[in-house]
Amino acid sequence: MRRRITRPVWLLLLVVLVLVVVAGIGGIRLGRHSGKPLFTVSAASDADAVPLNGSFAAVVKKAIPSIVNISSSRVVRAQELPFLNDPSFGPFFGGVPREQRERSLGSGVVVSSDGYILTNDHIVEGATDIEVSFGDQDQTPVRVVGTDRRTDLAVVKLDRQGLTPLPLADSSKVEVGDVALAIGDPFGIGRTVTMGIISATGRGNLGIEGEEDFLQTDAAINPGNSGGALINARGELIGVNTAILSPTGGNLGIGFAVPSNMARMVMEQIAKSGKVVRGYLGVVVQNITPELAKHFGAGNRNGALISDVESGSPAEKAGLRRGDIVLEMNGKSLRDQRELQLGISKMPPGTTINLTILRDGKQQQVPVKLGEEPAQNKTSAR
Repeated sequence: MRRRITRPVWLLLLVVLVLVVVAGIGGIRLGRHSGKPLFTVSAASDADAVPLNGSFAAVVKKAIPSIVNISSSRVVRAQELPFLNDPSFGPFFGGVPREQRERSLGSGVVVSSDGYILTNDHIVEGATDIEVSFGDQDQTPVRVVGTDRRTDLAVVKLDRQGLTPLPLADSSKVEVGDVALAIGDPFGIGRTVTMGIISATGRGNLGIEGEEDFLQTDAAINPGNSGGALINARGELIGVNTAILSPTGGNLGIGFAVPSNMARMVMEQIAKSGKVVRGYLGVVVQNITPELAKHFGAGNRNGALISDVESGSPAEKAGLRRGDIVLEMNGKSLRDQRELQLGISKMPPGTTINLTILRDGKQQQVPVKLGEEPAQNKTSAR
């Protein structure tokens, strides 16, 4: 009787053991097929994959060949002071040169196999000589294809084929808490990798650039990192390191990168025509304060208040007025004036946008065909 009861139990245990072994073998095969075991936060959202062993060596090894050091020089005129013309100062100063050569160091990201390199405008601005180097290799001259001061981006061209481009990620999918690796050449000491997370997205109103939609990171960024890459855990470019917030000039864990989607828009236009052409609405806008919201009957709604409309602009032709509050653009709610400006700047001239406005307490739909921004308004109304 006892043996009859025990035999099925052992049989059941044997079956379970076999299933566990089979499952284990299946897991081993899966791991061998797909490389190192990875933990994926969410396959549905295509989130960053983080190595279980905690090392990003393989990711960095693939990305490093796409990062370059950029050295530029420009001629600057020394400030002419009256006392410098006094011969009696000659023995002390030995003659002061009226022109001096200023050198600048930064980083860049290879974005195409045929030599297009993305970097910051402030690295190459006004430069007479620009050279790039890959690690310990000799420096090679490059030419400037075009620059965009508003986003502090520039594209330079190296006459070489077969380079390793860094793939661009969709920066709209970047989330706070994602792993971020910064690669560049800080202080000119050589290619360096630092690690952190994304601290914030959509940072603006910092007064750094004309158009700000920064990714903020605590990955160490120092002088010389400008123009370098901010990559995700898959080795894709999510941003171009541009600025730090620091009273001392050193890293304090608050760095900013131009998101890859903005960089893609800028460099595609520069590669095509050598410049960036943005859509133009022709309004001056401001954020809605509680006092303004009460005055214009906006309640708790967010948006951008139109404080002026330029004569002859697309906005005037569409019937927009001072005092209108833009609530939505193409069906997307606007939090503030910056979102309206950024949205318009991404649209090429000739694009028709649909604005939802609040006028006299009532919502209206206003279609507007964007024009091309006049040169004199590059830093004012959009």
